[in-house]
Amino acid sequence: MKILILNGSPRPNGNTAKMVAGFSESAENSGHHVVCFNVCKMNIKGCLACEYCHGKGKGTCAQKDDMQEIYKELKDTQMLVLAAPIYYHGIPGQLKCVIDRFYSALYPTAPKSLKKAAMFLSSGDPDMYDGAKFSYEGDFLGYLGLEGCGIFTNHDMDVMDRIRKMASSL
Repeated sequence: MKILILNGSPRPNGNTAKMVAGFSESAENSGHHVVCFNVCKMNIKGCLACEYCHGKGKGTCAQKDDMQEIYKELKDTQMLVLAAPIYYHGIPGQLKCVIDRFYSALYPTAPKSLKKAAMFLSSGDPDMYDGAKFSYEGDFLGYLGLEGCGIFTNHDMDVMDRIRKMASSL
């Protein structure tokens, strides 16, 4: 299975990075192909709402930035993992720009290969996850109809073991 991870944390050694690393190692050890983008290090601008993608662009975005790398990988991805710290009750702007830019690639439907999604979240407060969970459940599980493989937070009991177990069971 090809798995695309979008890491929205600017901290290379933070809780989000640890969850991503644990998942990646277990998934690769189980024979899966993992591609990870650290979106905070990429030049990705926000959606312009120009509708080029749904008209003249026929599914391609008018903007030519680092998002092109993600679009390329997304075409045959079978699982999407969103990983992020929580900033003001939601995901960081860098990852939000990527998700907004999915408009050209995932609307009105996702690529046929994309079937599953998971989310890794970290926060200093265990009660700050509702905004990110709402987006994940509504946009990815509800609207796109992806199979949810779980939402994992740094406050969950045995979170690293649970992430590794999920990855190896795919």
